[in-house]
Amino acid sequence: MEILYLCLIHVEMEIEFFKYQGTGNDFVLIDNRKRWFPKTDIDCIKHLCDRRFGIGGDGLILLEEDNEVDFKMVYFNSDGAESTMCGNGGRCMVAFAKYLGAISSNKASFRAVDGLHSATIDATEKVKLKMKDVDEVMERESYLFLDTGSPHHVQLVKNIDGLNVQQEGSKIRYGLYGQSGSNINFVEPSDDEGFKVRTYERGVEAETLSCGTGVTAVALAMHAKGFVNDGPVVLDTPGGELRVDFETSTTGYQNVYLTGPAQQVFKGTITWKA
Repeated sequence: MEILYLCLIHVEMEIEFFKYQGTGNDFVLIDNRKRWFPKTDIDCIKHLCDRRFGIGGDGLILLEEDNEVDFKMVYFNSDGAESTMCGNGGRCMVAFAKYLGAISSNKASFRAVDGLHSATIDATEKVKLKMKDVDEVMERESYLFLDTGSPHHVQLVKNIDGLNVQQEGSKIRYGLYGQSGSNINFVEPSDDEGFKVRTYERGVEAETLSCGTGVTAVALAMHAKGFVNDGPVVLDTPGGELRVDFETSTTGYQNVYLTGPAQQVFKGTITWKA
């Protein structure tokens, strides 16, 4: 009688990573131009984003080669799932591409899940990123909904500093939008004619210090409500200040730009046992 034995082989992988943040929205960034990273390994991605057992981050982003533009951006939420566009992550990727030499000037063009983007970066690492056009802002009795590369619920509140964003954001994210969900933005006018914004992000399933597509959604929603004229709109998040510029068109909004800082925090290596 022949007995077959199954041998389980555990492979150790040393991963070089870079940590970037854009107004407190932080990411694990990896140079994947040689396509070596295990993109289907959800456990690996979750581990790298874990703030206690891994590196820590709101998401993980891969920089890959693209035949038509400077690079391709592949974004994963901290839950390990590939997700929709991330505005702050896109700005961090431009700074990362500049650091790697993937772009040779202060201008960049790249591909993301929602299409092509262009950006500029200045000497202070402030990145101005062109976002997608927005054709529709849906107004409801107590909130607005629009897609700025990711789906966003925008709701005006009072006393935003005292709001339990985790509790209220989770309630709306699942109760109104189901399993697929939406990002939930709470907004309150500030004294300087700008807006305070706090965001509950799906995929992170918690409040983040900032959300790029979220503040973009807020700026356009506040214009749709008649609270602001054409941009720029200044948005104050717990992680810092962002600016949104836009133009109105017969079909909605075009030439939408998100501007703010993007900085490298640290770099290193980490071992993953696959």
